Amino acid sequence: MSDTTERVLRLLSLLQQRPVWTGPELADRLDVTTRSIRRDIERLRALGYPVLAARGLGGGYQLGRGKDLPPLLLDDTEAVAVAVSLRLAAGGMVSGASEAALSTLAKLDQVMPPRLRSEVKAIHDAIDTLGGASEAVDGDTLLVIARACRDLVRVRFGYTARDGAATERWVEPIRLVATGRRWYLMAWDVEREDWRTFRLDRMREVSASTWRFTLREHPDPREFVHNAISRAPYSNHAQVRIHAALDVVAQRIDTRWVKLTPIDAGTTLLEASADSLEQLAYYCVLTGLECEFVQPPELVAVANELAARLLQAAEAGRAAT
Repeated sequence: MSDTTERVLRLLSLLQQRPVWTGPELADRLDVTTRSIRRDIERLRALGYPVLAARGLGGGYQLGRGKDLPPLLLDDTEAVAVAVSLRLAAGGMVSGASEAALSTLAKLDQVMPPRLRSEVKAIHDAIDTLGGASEAVDGDTLLVIARACRDLVRVRFGYTARDGAATERWVEPIRLVATGRRWYLMAWDVEREDWRTFRLDRMREVSASTWRFTLREHPDPREFVHNAISRAPYSNHAQVRIHAALDVVAQRIDTRWVKLTPIDAGTTLLEASADSLEQLAYYCVLTGLECEFVQPPELVAVANELAARLLQAAEAGRAAT
């Protein structure tokens, strides 16, 4: 690194530490003339940093807010703090931030020195959290798979299936998808020669190879994962006609687990799956919207039985009071 480049980076670091610096103060810190400071300020501006200058009493140089975000300069402590925060966000602890956090973390981890990477991992491993319905996913697993998706290299891992069976998988990873509760990987299963989804919390001993693959034509990852987790694992499937507009229904229901299709301006078809028809009937009642069961016919009988039990409980409650 040349002396000029190193000095400009030191100047940028100083400007990030305080709101305003005078020219003589910066020159004194960097042991150069004020003329050199002015040239270095122009170099920063050419790189996209909006350095503002004001004359007179209380004036000086300061970093402003530009149209675009320029590169940030972080010291060791700041880099560790950002990486730890991103790991927590990628784990689903920050609503809606998981995928963006993982992408940013992958970029930061790529350039972070090993000594800082180990410090980040040590801090993250020392943190426990309470509550939340999300499944715990190892941060290193997230990073390994995210980089493999980016670099188009095959990944090998052990996997525990829904029925508890342990298998070994060799896949071509395409995309990570976060649902808010869990992380899923859409990938081409090399041995089964088909597209598959995998829950990251069920993976073990994940390792990326050096075997690069050519990207295949593939389904939309978000749609593929959505269909897989909303229908495939369950034995009971239902269609329900809801007498409300699509946007109204979407506000009452978690759309990650169901499929909504508009029938007309005031009617929506809901398709959902569950382990039992009773769960499906109960779920529809919880929407608080008028609905009618379309398929399967057995759902009507299950709903009648559920209604009878609720009515009996209500009558018993009234009698007790």
